[in-house]
Amino acid sequence: METRQQGFLDSEPLREADEDMASEINLNNCLLTEEEREEIQQQLAKLEEEISTLRQVLSSKEKQHAELRQKLGVGSLSELRNNLSKGWHDMQTSTAYKKTSETISTAGQKTSVAFTTLGSAITRKFGDMRNSPSFKSFEEKVETTVSTLKTKVGGAETGGSFEEVLSSAANASSQDTPTNNLTDGSERP
Repeated sequence: METRQQGFLDSEPLREADEDMASEINLNNCLLTEEEREEIQQQLAKLEEEISTLRQVLSSKEKQHAELRQKLGVGSLSELRNNLSKGWHDMQTSTAYKKTSETISTAGQKTSVAFTTLGSAITRKFGDMRNSPSFKSFEEKVETTVSTLKTKVGGAETGGSFEEVLSSAANASSQDTPTNNLTDGSERP
């Protein structure tokens, strides 16, 4: 059976039983002399002092870093804006965005052509409808009715095209619409 010697980093994580055993070790029971023990305690105190000093230096450096970034105008809002700009640029240069953009552009062009064709077809159908015998008959009946109404209301003018009759009827109705003029109570009889 082969036994492999493990180093500190290769060891298994501590289990609860291992932690209990480690907590029961008493430094007095170790093979340390009093001088070695004092030396280790001095080293430990020195390390703790160095750690405290390094924390203070790090805090000071972080404050200085923040002040310099503020002077340069590089704040968290500016960073966010730059990150968003970079993200937007990266997205626009991506293959997926380019393909989607091209597809939408093509669809827009095809839709535009379809609406133009539809508009032309509708215009043509209205033109065909206006030239149809049914519409001509309807137009003649409206002209006759409007002419009759004008004669009865008091206008001696008759005839004219359909557009002229509609225009004169619209003008007549706008002149006949009563307006409400508010007057002071003092002007009333």
